[in-house]
Formats: sequence, structure tokens, C-alpha cells
Amino acid sequence: MRNIVMLGVQGSGKGTQADRISARYEIPTISTGKLFRAEIERNTGLGREISSIIKKGELVPAARINQMMGERLSEEDTVNGVIVDGYPRTLEQAQALDDIMSGLSRQVTHVLYIKISDEEAVRRLSGRRVCSNNKCEANYHVEFNPPKKDPNRCDRCGSALMQRADDNPEAIGRRLELYHKDTAPLVDFYKKKGTLHEVDGQQPIPDVEAVINGILA
Repeated sequence: MRNIVMLGVQGSGKGTQADRISARYEIPTISTGKLFRAEIERNTGLGREISSIIKKGELVPAARINQMMGERLSEEDTVNGVIVDGYPRTLEQAQALDDIMSGLSRQVTHVLYIKISDEEAVRRLSGRRVCSNNKCEANYHVEFNPPKKDPNRCDRCGSALMQRADDNPEAIGRRLELYHKDTAPLVDFYKKKGTLHEVDGQQPIPDVEAVINGILA
């Protein structure tokens, strides 16, 4: 069983690599972003709250996220393994994830830390596009990974592509600041556990994938 955590600043390619791992091993990806956008799409009170927070480049309260992740990890499709992308972001959340996994008689087996510079993160995020279909949400980039058929539409489902509301310079800068303050210490946390694997994320996508394949083999 592979229970994988994807670590790295936004724009590092975590989502792209998570999609490829998911297809290879037939295990689901749980993304906090997807959970959030599902709430926003339903226009719930929580969804409106999350939308406001995300647009400011701030983090959703830990208690909300832990609850949502615990409920999702309890679903049947995760019993043979799972990929967690965008969570944990803090040491508190990492401990919460350990507790959730322990309660399900599981544990995190691999932590893939994809490393890129802040400058590269800004460049990538500014060109990122995502499928507007909430059930698809395929990731693209205008420079590195454009759609093969229509530059404005998703190859998978044909829906229009969009730029996320938080992919603007001010919000990107705020996310980088928060990452270095709260998330970077997770590297030491998982290194001590012996589950951390560092991957150079500034390589071409196929090269990053090849390294990850070797780690998970």
C-alpha cells in the first residue's frame, strides 16, 4: 500500500505528478484545493468563507481542513492507498494526518518533496491554467504543459480553461511567505521519520516523473 504525501511550494508540479501517480497505481488523489472548490461550487457558507480566504492568499483554518480530510480519507476508495496533495501544511496538520491514518490502521509511507525556487514558483503559477469542470480539474501551463488540442480548452473533457483567482502576484507572494514560515518545517518532520524523498522539481516533467517512479517502485 502506498499512502503518499506531496510536499513543495505551489507551482512545484505536485498536482501534475500526483495525477500521474494516481493513474499508474490506480489510487485517488485527495487535494485540499479540490475539496475547497467543491464547497465553493456548491455556494455553501463554508464555500463562501473559503473563497474569501483563498483570494487573499491566506490559509483555511486547520480545524476545517482536518475535518474535511478525515471525512475524505474514511471513504472506501482510499483503502488501497491514496495521494494527499496540499496537506499537511503545518506541523499541527502533519500530526493530525498521522492521527487520522492511525485511526484507520494506516500510515504515511512516502513523502515526495518537490523542490523549486521562489522565482520559478512565480513564473509557473502566473502561467498555470486549470479545467473549469469541477469533476475534472486537469492542470495545464501555457508554457510547460499546454493543451494539445485547443489552447483554451481541456484535452480530457473539452471544458474551458481558467486561471485560478489566487494566481495573481500579490496572492502568490503571500503564499510563498506562508509556505516558508509554516510548511518548510515539515521537511525536517518527515526526514526524521525516514519517509522523506527530495526531488528536483526544476527538471522537465518526464524527468521528475522518472525519479518518482524509482522512489515508489
